[in-house]
Amino acid sequence: MIAQIFQHLPFEDIYAIEPWLRERGFAICYTKFFNDDKPPASNQYDFLIVLGGSMGVYDEAEFPYLALEKAAISDALAANKPVLGICLGAQLVAHCLGATVRKNPVKEIGWFSVESVPHASNAFEFPSIAQVFHWHGDTFDIPNGAIRLAKSKRCQNQAFQYGHTVLAFQFHLEATRQSVAALAENCKNELNPNAPAIQTAQQMNAVPDFYFSAIHKVLYEALDYLTRTSKNC
Repeated sequence: MIAQIFQHLPFEDIYAIEPWLRERGFAICYTKFFNDDKPPASNQYDFLIVLGGSMGVYDEAEFPYLALEKAAISDALAANKPVLGICLGAQLVAHCLGATVRKNPVKEIGWFSVESVPHASNAFEFPSIAQVFHWHGDTFDIPNGAIRLAKSKRCQNQAFQYGHTVLAFQFHLEATRQSVAALAENCKNELNPNAPAIQTAQQMNAVPDFYFSAIHKVLYEALDYLTRTSKNC
């Protein structure tokens, strides 16, 4: 089995996803768009993970590879491959499903709570409330036919599910202390101390270890859900 990773920046990697993939026998293959890699056809992998990035969905003029990436994501969706979108990745998936991606009223950077939204019983069960790690300024509308899974007071659309093979999260369940530190170092220009929902680097790294173990539990449940249900479709 092959997990294909669409990566936009060197420091935005799969982090806590990697041990889950290794334990289940996935070979991990990367499309590193920052190295001008070209995405493979969907018949060359079994599971697609689209990671975050500082660019926006509509920034094709500055990042021409986004056009190729959108076509590749649409190919995976049409082929009914399991797809996980994270942050920018979630916005790209939403866009490929016909939804609008736009600026959120505020940037969310740091640890903030999200809550689940009531939905059909056969959808992924997101926790009723969870402290998760955010780093985003954009948001997505919920695509037609998708199920909204989570919201927060500053961002109404935090997560959605499409069918039984697609999950999209605005936040970073894969976050580790290493990834938080990497984002804080490489994107420190975004850490506006006067913004209403932006924590300092010190605040983001001062959380206890159970913050990470809690989000990883949800992450692994989501990965299990995607790969389990996709086999039954």
